[in-house]
Amino acid sequence: MELGEFRNLIAAVRGEIGKAVQGQDAIIDLVLISLFAGGHCLVEGPPGTAKTLLARSVSAAMALDYRRIQFTPDLMPGDVLGVNLFNFQTNQFHLTKGPVFTDILLADEINRAPPKTQSALLQAMNERMVTLDGTDYALGPDFFVLATQNPIEQQGTYPLPEAQLDRFLFKLIVDFPDRDTEIAILTKHAGQALKSDMRNAGIRPLVTSAALAGGRALIDAIHLDKTILTYVVDLVRATRSDPDILYGASTRAADALAAAVRVRAAFEGRDYGLPDDVQALLVPALRHRIVLSPSAEIDGRTPDEVLRNINNRVDAPR
Repeated sequence: MELGEFRNLIAAVRGEIGKAVQGQDAIIDLVLISLFAGGHCLVEGPPGTAKTLLARSVSAAMALDYRRIQFTPDLMPGDVLGVNLFNFQTNQFHLTKGPVFTDILLADEINRAPPKTQSALLQAMNERMVTLDGTDYALGPDFFVLATQNPIEQQGTYPLPEAQLDRFLFKLIVDFPDRDTEIAILTKHAGQALKSDMRNAGIRPLVTSAALAGGRALIDAIHLDKTILTYVVDLVRATRSDPDILYGASTRAADALAAAVRVRAAFEGRDYGLPDDVQALLVPALRHRIVLSPSAEIDGRTPDEVLRNINNRVDAPR
């Protein structure tokens, strides 16, 4: 696969997802970047902003297996990973695989599950492997988690631990669409049957497992100059000394940001990264990996605002 062919494929995938999800072009791009970078996405936003529809649309554009878990306070780790059940006919234990054994996993309202269930995903997300009763089971190279959470309702929710947040490449904030987009959405739905859903949007599966592997091989060849890598490191290190930040981003965050820069360059048809790529991805890649200081929180500062200030303060390579 050539860079031009890959760029055309991504443009076509954007168009297919856009048949169902309108007004979220930047979010769609970041989800696709995460998918090709081998990362995972956490999508946060109020109810009714197409978070679940986004995940279903992405899966529809991929010829990959897709499963969904609705996280609830009574969900157990075995409900996610699976369990070994004893078969009395064969006198042996048989693995009943959980929904985590798929390619694209939608973890809906992930913050509703208790910590022990959330932690069941840690190994799966980081190593693409599940250990049950001492036996390791591979999940495959295409395993991708798209988790959603509702920031408004806090009753019956459990904040995600920092270790789990660090497993997500991006945290994406989905807001309400603008007025014109909302009118376009309602106009489109007004011309459809009342019981129609996303499956009637006619999204074609364009990305097969082979195409995903070919795209990732192409991305592996993207060159990042030492000046770009130094720029990434300087930005991440700046989060550790900023007075508005109590805990800064990790080395894993810097490595993940550099990987995302390579993907974005390939999406643009380039075989090299630019400072613009780093600046475009800095906030979604780090907003969930920093902890604001108490004084910054009292002043009403947000992670996005603090990161943008760091972005403006650290000189970009020329």
